[in-house]
Amino acid sequence: MPIRFVEIKAAENAEALNSEWVVLENDGKTPFNTRGCGMTVGRRGSAKRSLLGIIDPGFVLQPGEKMRMCTGNPATQAHGAPPPEDAVKNYFLFLPKAYLAGGPGTVLTLVLRGLPVAKGEFDPAAPNGVAPAKK
Repeated sequence: MPIRFVEIKAAENAEALNSEWVVLENDGKTPFNTRGCGMTVGRRGSAKRSLLGIIDPGFVLQPGEKMRMCTGNPATQAHGAPPPEDAVKNYFLFLPKAYLAGGPGTVLTLVLRGLPVAKGEFDPAAPNGVAPAKK
C-alpha cells in the first residue's frame, strides 16, 4: 500500500497536544479510506506495540493527497491552537496524552485489520522528523 508517513512532529509540551502530529500521504493511484484503521506505537527493536485507537469515522486520502493527524482536540483550549490548514487538512485523534514522549526510536504503524499499512520511525534530527527507511 502506498500510504506513507511524511512528517512526524512531537508535542512542544505535555499539555499542547495539538502541537503533536503525523502527516500521511497517499503515493498510490487509488483513493485510500482510513475508516477502521488503527495506529500503534512502539519502540524500535521491540515487538511490543500499543494500539492508540481506531480511526472512526476516518477520512479518504485521494492520490497525491496529505492529511495531518493531530493528537489533541481542537475544542480543548489546554491542547493549544491547532496548526493552520493550508494544502494539508487537519484530522483530530482526540487522544488524552502525547504518544511521541518516548522520543527518538518511537515507531508508529498504521494498521488495517491487524496488518501494517504504513510505518514510520520518529527521529527529531531527520528532515520532517521521519527516520530514513532501513534498507
